[in-house]
Amino acid sequence: MQGGGAGAFSREAWARNAAAYETIRTMPFNAELAAGTLSPERFTRYIVQDAHYLIGFGRALSLAAAKAPDPEGIVLFSRAAQEAIVVERALHGGFFRDYGIAPETFAATPLTPPCDHYVSYLLATAYAEPFEVLLGALLPCFWIYAEVGRDIFSRAGPGNPYRAWIDTYAGEEFGLAVAAMIAATDAAAAGVSPALRERMHRAFTHATRLEWLFWNGAYDGAGWPV
Repeated sequence: MQGGGAGAFSREAWARNAAAYETIRTMPFNAELAAGTLSPERFTRYIVQDAHYLIGFGRALSLAAAKAPDPEGIVLFSRAAQEAIVVERALHGGFFRDYGIAPETFAATPLTPPCDHYVSYLLATAYAEPFEVLLGALLPCFWIYAEVGRDIFSRAGPGNPYRAWIDTYAGEEFGLAVAAMIAATDAAAAGVSPALRERMHRAFTHATRLEWLFWNGAYDGAGWPV
């Protein structure tokens, strides 16, 4: 994982989860996405679930805004919630058109077990945990997507069919949003008790694992067993 400019908490979180990130970076979904060989079926499965996920992610970010201790935090997380719903779903909307996914199809497609787990975890953390722990849970989605996006960008050819996705998450605008979230998390971690800091780390690690689970679920296509 990259940690340039990161503060004490985020540097430590990267170090603790470096092996998990490397597993995510090299997993079949991302390797094939970078090569442009990922099947349309797998990518379609991914974008449908990601669109569902962004709704829950936006709700969790809105709750972070409500819990923020200062006006700057309220603005930061409110904007992030808006971007999760409006900006990123606009990207998905383009893919929906390209892959022939009707709104009715999206609405009728249930959350897969990995997506349901991830959304439920973020919302439970948003409602039940302190602000600092919630930031630990939210940060991996931002940071890992930026790192994966930059890594794939460096490997992908100009004719890659998933170029729009790659360019979004490797772009400067998303990078600035990620840097702001890292800074906010480090600021929240400053001065907290060792016990609360460890809870932040546990949340970060669990969300990192759920990032892998989400991509792997899209690749394998495993649904509910019953």
